[in-house]
Amino acid sequence: MTDRTLPAWLAELVFDEKGLIPVIAQDAATGTVMMFAYANAEALAETAASGRAVYWSRSRNRLWRKGEESGHVQIVHEIRLDCDGDVILYKIDQKGGIACHTGRESCFYRRLDDTGNGQADWAVVDPVLKDPEHIYK
Repeated sequence: MTDRTLPAWLAELVFDEKGLIPVIAQDAATGTVMMFAYANAEALAETAASGRAVYWSRSRNRLWRKGEESGHVQIVHEIRLDCDGDVILYKIDQKGGIACHTGRESCFYRRLDDTGNGQADWAVVDPVLKDPEHIYK
């Protein structure tokens, strides 16, 4: 997909200096925040056209079609834009119930807990649903 074939609605978005925009994936039924990632214009256009979540992988430096390795795809029911035009929200159905590469439902599985005496630490509060070794062979 070249810039000439990108949809006009993308012009309303505010991308960063690397051509990326933050994307929050939220379970459409429960409201649970599943994950956070980035997308470029091509990823957003493909998501809108296919109905499956596509992101930009900063570590791989390429499009990342969610579930391409794990099978845990995200079906996108809505794409929303925040008031400033610089954050996208995908309302999704997470196939397989796992969004996180750690084998958990959500990437937000750690909570800051008070450990006493004014100290705090991160506590893992959500279980691993499937061992990542079995997801990513």
